[in-house]
Amino acid sequence: MARPAELYALFRPLESLPGVGPKVARLCARLLGRSEPRLLDLLFTPPVRRRDIADRRRLEPEDEGRLVALELVTEEHRPGHGRSPYRIRCTAERQNVTLVFFHARQPWLERRFPPDRTVRVIGRPELFNDQWQIVHPEPASEGGRDATVYRLIEGLGALRLKRLIDDALAEVGELPEWHDPATLEAHDLPPWRAALAVLHGRVPGEVPLDDAAIERARRRLALDELTATQLALALVRRSRDRVPAPPLAGPSPRTEAMLASLPFTPTGAQARAIGEIATDLARPIAMARLLMGDVGSGKTLVALAAMLRATDHGRQAVMMAPTEVLARQHARSLGALAEPLGLEIDLLIGGDSAADRRRALERIASGEAAITVGTHALFQEGVTFNNLALAVIDEQHRFGVAQRLGLVAKSHATHLLLMTATPIPRSLVLSAYGDVETSRLDEKPPGRQPIVTAALPRRRLEEVLERVAAAIGRDERIYWICPSVAEATTDGPADDDTGRIAAETRFGELQGRFGKTVGLVHGKLKTAEKTAAMQAFASGRTRLLVATTVIEVGVDVPEATVIVIDGAQHFGLAQLHQLRGRVGRGSRPSACVLLYDPPLGEAARARLAILRESEDGFRLAEEDLRLRGPGEVLGVRQSGLPELRFADLADDGDLVATAHDGVAVALAQNQALAGERGRALRLLLHLFERYEAVGCLAAG
Repeated sequence: MARPAELYALFRPLESLPGVGPKVARLCARLLGRSEPRLLDLLFTPPVRRRDIADRRRLEPEDEGRLVALELVTEEHRPGHGRSPYRIRCTAERQNVTLVFFHARQPWLERRFPPDRTVRVIGRPELFNDQWQIVHPEPASEGGRDATVYRLIEGLGALRLKRLIDDALAEVGELPEWHDPATLEAHDLPPWRAALAVLHGRVPGEVPLDDAAIERARRRLALDELTATQLALALVRRSRDRVPAPPLAGPSPRTEAMLASLPFTPTGAQARAIGEIATDLARPIAMARLLMGDVGSGKTLVALAAMLRATDHGRQAVMMAPTEVLARQHARSLGALAEPLGLEIDLLIGGDSAADRRRALERIASGEAAITVGTHALFQEGVTFNNLALAVIDEQHRFGVAQRLGLVAKSHATHLLLMTATPIPRSLVLSAYGDVETSRLDEKPPGRQPIVTAALPRRRLEEVLERVAAAIGRDERIYWICPSVAEATTDGPADDDTGRIAAETRFGELQGRFGKTVGLVHGKLKTAEKTAAMQAFASGRTRLLVATTVIEVGVDVPEATVIVIDGAQHFGLAQLHQLRGRVGRGSRPSACVLLYDPPLGEAARARLAILRESEDGFRLAEEDLRLRGPGEVLGVRQSGLPELRFADLADDGDLVATAHDGVAVALAQNQALAGERGRALRLLLHLFERYEAVGCLAAG
């Protein structure tokens, strides 16, 4: 679909602006991270902050050292000699003020501050020999526009960048309004172009520019951005909903038999999720559902119920896990429940022997493999399914979008169930997964033990070791988590932070104290070595396992009662919660020790305090979003989440909901996006380059 003519100016190259030659264009390309930057890229890069600039007509004692904007009349230039600075004598309402410049270029200063002219400068005044002076002031324009501060690079100064933004704004006209007027009124939001100008500190005439006005401008542009995303997700989903898939309707005897054989009753949340998924699978269109569950909430059981439903209809199901350790564990746990039903769980991983791989491929191709568990090996060439109906993706954010789609493409129409043990805040769900339905497992199965969490400075290490020794004496298992595998091999520090203890170093120390009861596992080991280390720990041959975050997700050892997280300040909140979830899976009381190196930074202190207060993964997810942002929470490179330039999902939850509801109403009233409003919404998709959705529109 061709780009609308109204957007031509915004998508012009920056070199089309006056004074932008190849050198400035190259600098802008570096600054904006785009090889051929456009006006849009410049205008959609907001200031990083605003400076608090006091507007003054004359200086008072309390202004010393404060950033002020001051109007002056230049009177006399006094070039420096030798090491003496260049001075420009000025007056401000008959008050003497001297501008001071070191290593100055006289021609430049004479052009910037010509004699007998009124000029406006920004700087920090200081009293020198009872006389006011400002060292290296910056020339200022009118109003508060110079309060904006942009990220800069060497060779591209603030004045040049602001002049480019002025020139770019001059090329931009007003666009048709894509929002309902009532929505803008309810949120007190300005028109689109005015918002863009205000965000960059540019205001017409005498309009006041304050923090409230700038925040309204940002929220307007954030709502535009979120609406474009929600519209794109809705159109992609609508396109996918037209793809037929095998309906898996009616009763599922194997699911019912599996649930009846359990020694416990599934939680209400599990029963609800099983029902929601069964309803989706009964429809003749491909399911796309996200199953969110806190650590230990029982997602695997829900997934198995869905896969058994597929086998009851003579179809195949597959579960993809991000690591071989987790894939093997899933195969064992699913196998224990499926074997009494007469089903074998097949396994396909990269570390298979040639014979095992050949057998698995043959069974998958013939349809004998009713349920297959594996890693990314499942979507490689040579893997052909006979009649795949359901794909379950565990810890889906660890797979790229292309990998997920590659597995689904193994069948003409495959139902898709995404699973994550990282609870995701609602605003982030709508932004990243607005094209899928969601199920939440917000209850823990009966028997799960509470986990006592304590944060201790490293100087109390000996106390921790005594507790570990006591746990070993009770035949319990202990995890000891380190943030890195090995010490640095260079003269510099291993990481940006100090105090990171390496797993190999800690393993040597603990083995010296506890002997052969200590094991080691980390991501750099070969698959067979990792598997052997985990099996030794699970069987009790080793009782203290030193590990990196390779054990973060899914590893299930009910005998593990203590986890020590060494250098806890180096981990994110969600990651700490995931690690903590490795214990508390059996009948014994469990503990998590957060070992840290003081002094703690503000963010690290907040993370550890929140973790001590709560085991609620959904609450922790909201806090993690607030502390770290959506890219870190989801892993933006893997998730396919579009980069957000204006919206802050931690603070703009109301705008996410407004965008979601607004798009739903707009499409309900105007499915073809026809007419004036529909055309404006199509324009919005182009403006934020949601081309996948544009393609869906083009295809009808």
